[in-house]
Amino acid sequence: MTYKRIDTSEYPQQLAQKTDRVREMFRPFHINEVEVFESLASHYRMRAEFRVWHEGDDLYYIMFNPETREKIRMDEFIPGSLLINELMKELISLLKPNEVLRRKLFQVDFLTTTTGEAIISLLYHRPLDDQWEQEAIQLREALTSIAKVEVIGRARKQKRVLYKESVTEEVKVDGKSYLSLQTENSFTQPNAIINQQMISWAKRHAGNNSHDLLELYCGNGNFTLPLAENFNRVLATEISKSSVAAARENAELNNIKNVTVVRMSAEEFSAALSGELESKRAADAEIHSFDCQTVLVDPPRAGLDKDTLKLVLQYQRIIYISCNPETLTENIHDLSSSHKVTAAAMFDQFPYTDHIETGVVLERKS
Repeated sequence: MTYKRIDTSEYPQQLAQKTDRVREMFRPFHINEVEVFESLASHYRMRAEFRVWHEGDDLYYIMFNPETREKIRMDEFIPGSLLINELMKELISLLKPNEVLRRKLFQVDFLTTTTGEAIISLLYHRPLDDQWEQEAIQLREALTSIAKVEVIGRARKQKRVLYKESVTEEVKVDGKSYLSLQTENSFTQPNAIINQQMISWAKRHAGNNSHDLLELYCGNGNFTLPLAENFNRVLATEISKSSVAAARENAELNNIKNVTVVRMSAEEFSAALSGELESKRAADAEIHSFDCQTVLVDPPRAGLDKDTLKLVLQYQRIIYISCNPETLTENIHDLSSSHKVTAAAMFDQFPYTDHIETGVVLERKS
């Protein structure tokens, strides 16, 4: 199904089909209850990217049908936030008559927040000079009537940031608000409402604890900060330099003092914890001083590798958030000799697609 042909009336049926698929995949593990979190049927995505098509004096956004590679004109984007749709129209009207800004522009990326902030990234097949920057500054000023907008230009080996390269989102979980710094070209959860429900689900199943939490693949601290109040301390790891910086800044923004973020991959952390790798970062973080009995993982689509699986087996409770139910079920199989699934959920982050976000809690068997 292409974005051009989305029919929101079909969403309940599509959600039911996804739910049936997840329940069938979980059936071998005797998981009978799967909590389902449905998305808004439209305007749920906080970020989007479009190719830009030049046709004479005309200029418009396109997407490609992934099956046929057919070019689809995108004058609106139903999954995109209302702010994305508003900015799309205004931006293209400002770019069309501007030869400096439109020349060899091939892509536009939008990152928006629920608080009315946005980053627009303009990607070019040419170097960006001072004339481009002057025009981009005026573009930014023209867009401020719609939202608090930051504009960034990208070209080969070049990035021009006019003022800032981040926006601040407000994540609301169980009646509390957390500020989340989101940086351009770094991973953020695309569906704001579902993201809040994912965090709330994880907090509920984490409960209140007198021990520490280990979090692998922590990103910008999306789960880290709300869960910090459920534990004595949190030790969080992440490989991305920009995400680690954002996670640390987010902890400061929210005045959360019991979180330690260390820049290491899950594999490196596993080796450092077992003594197979000497690491200054691990030593500085004093990773052996933590009493972690719960581990939260939110791995990439490939799931947990062999060494990380061996690591998480050591913990009493595993909270596993997954963007790929196929690798999740493989990992559950590997963990099932020592742990049992006690809770499961499906979060429909990506309506109208085959992508499924799931979560499970595994407890050590007595």
